[in-house]
Amino acid sequence: MTQSANPSVPADPRAADQPGPAPGAGPAPTETLTTPAGSLDDETGHRPAGFWGLVVGSVGVVYGDIGTSPLYAFREALGPSRSDNILLAEEVLGTASLILWALFLIVTVKYVVILLRMDNNGEGGILSLMALARKALGGSRIVLTLGLLGAALFYGDAVITPAISVLSAVEGLKLVTPAFEHYVLPITVVIIVALFLVQSRGTSKVAAFFGPVMVVWFLALAAAALPHIARNPVVFAAFNPWYAVHYLLGHGSGALIALGAVFLAVTGAEALFADLGHFGRKPIQVAWIGLVFPSLALNYLGQTALVLEKPDTSDPFFQLVPEWGLLPMVILATLATVTASQAVITGAFSLSRQAIQLGLLPRMEIRHTSESHSGQIYLPQINTLLLLGVVALAVVFRTSSALASAYGIAVTGTMLLTATMTYLVMWRMWHWSPLLSAAVMLPFIVIEFLFLLSNLFKVFEGGYVPLILAGGLIVLMWTWVRGVTILFNKTRKTDVPIQELVGMLEKSPPHHVRGTAVFLTSDPEIAPAALLHNLKHNKVLHEKNVVLTVETVDTPRSNEADKVRIEPIGPHFYKVVMKFGYMETPNIPKTLTLLRRQGFKFDIMATSFFLSRRSIRPAAHSGMPLWQDRIFITLAKNANDATDFFQIPTGRVVEVGTQVTV
Repeated sequence: MTQSANPSVPADPRAADQPGPAPGAGPAPTETLTTPAGSLDDETGHRPAGFWGLVVGSVGVVYGDIGTSPLYAFREALGPSRSDNILLAEEVLGTASLILWALFLIVTVKYVVILLRMDNNGEGGILSLMALARKALGGSRIVLTLGLLGAALFYGDAVITPAISVLSAVEGLKLVTPAFEHYVLPITVVIIVALFLVQSRGTSKVAAFFGPVMVVWFLALAAAALPHIARNPVVFAAFNPWYAVHYLLGHGSGALIALGAVFLAVTGAEALFADLGHFGRKPIQVAWIGLVFPSLALNYLGQTALVLEKPDTSDPFFQLVPEWGLLPMVILATLATVTASQAVITGAFSLSRQAIQLGLLPRMEIRHTSESHSGQIYLPQINTLLLLGVVALAVVFRTSSALASAYGIAVTGTMLLTATMTYLVMWRMWHWSPLLSAAVMLPFIVIEFLFLLSNLFKVFEGGYVPLILAGGLIVLMWTWVRGVTILFNKTRKTDVPIQELVGMLEKSPPHHVRGTAVFLTSDPEIAPAALLHNLKHNKVLHEKNVVLTVETVDTPRSNEADKVRIEPIGPHFYKVVMKFGYMETPNIPKTLTLLRRQGFKFDIMATSFFLSRRSIRPAAHSGMPLWQDRIFITLAKNANDATDFFQIPTGRVVEVGTQVTV
């Protein structure tokens, strides 16, 4: 047996005598950032921002990604039409019509109108939707797989978005003076590195800057476009869907290629749903309808008017601006793209913790960066991996146009999976008929499938990047779940039921010592290995022994009345179950204090927490091939210690070491 107050090697985070959900057991995003307007924050007691503060905040965080799409979306969407060196007016209007109707159908109707109503106790995002769909279907593994695939694709988006956004903004410097051309990539890398380095300081101060900056950005988008629209009001014809349909029918396979670029205009729409718990439905809806959508529509119409007037325009976004305003617009665009990047990085942190709570990834270090907003978190390991990935993409692809080919697949895949799960929730939870649910969602599924198909044409031009990233992440999650399941099954062979052990100890009691011992376990019906080893080696038993299980429930927060329950199972034994929502951070000592209301008294300074530390070795004939064994062992060794993850005082921890093969 080993005793450790500050362990150097992480314990297996899903061992049988450590708390946590069974592999693949339930949902698990992160924790909420704020509570709905008008209520007090559960953890801090701070009152959240007022309604208009939430509206401005949502403009900064929610719409950062989609708000920077005009930098490159229209330019890239015109590419197929320019391929024959003849750009017709109907092609320009058709491209603009496709972009405007994509914004209206996918963002406004699907996300703002439908999905924002499909919250899981106020929380959104693909894993929250997965939790609803699994609940509706009684724990479907297929839905779990769909959720994992969507989450994996999101990481691809999280790597590509900062690279393409910052590159596209800095490329505007080339228009200021050609001398800047050789400095675009170095400046981009410096901005990206600086962005990731400041993550550890927290986003609260930067986030307060995001909203106003993005409000100015959207107003600038509209203002730059208005003079061009005034000179060429014919561009309003793009609102006629006939131009979009005519473009698609008249360009054959070229239309599919164009759709892949058109889709760039709606990237970032997933953030509308993902940040639902942060800002609430109404602020997000008001921001979109009142500012974001009108500004985006006007800017795309302005770019359309400019290209109709000057078909040889190479960069319609920056060329909208008069020469005197070019440098200020480049600076504003750079700030806006940093905002877009910050939003997707924050989303990656949240999604990572969702996967950890779900048991799909090993525990990682999670730092809280704000005292007033519990959802502002920082994961050093994820931050480092994202930084390396983003810099590598920027250096390898060098231009935003080259990266545009890699961008769409990740986002279209996530959106298509979201639409599929939305259909299931409509049918099984909202109790709509299958036909009505299909009538509502099938058009979106068809449109997004066409977008996905169009992006698949770009697989060899860079579209392989998000597929490789998502594939690698799925292999890691699959390996982790599979390895934990093998360990779980192996330990069951030597298990002793807790009731049987308590009965034996009543008949033949060992020596008792003062204080409380807490034994962490994932199965409250089985005696924890740490308890058996303590009896075997120390031959003593504490006055009070708590067999503790932590469960992650299918709601963002657990019910306060049901957060912890205690059940006596013998003269000196108690069974305790703690429940945390998938948006909460497990804090065992703090939650144990709630037991005082139920008459259970204990002193934290006289309490010892017993954990198991497993040394894992590869086995020649296990359930996994050797390469997968090695991946699993590497993940387990780098997992964050349970002491930190469950916020247990390090000086009160006793660790019991065992060796197991996998």
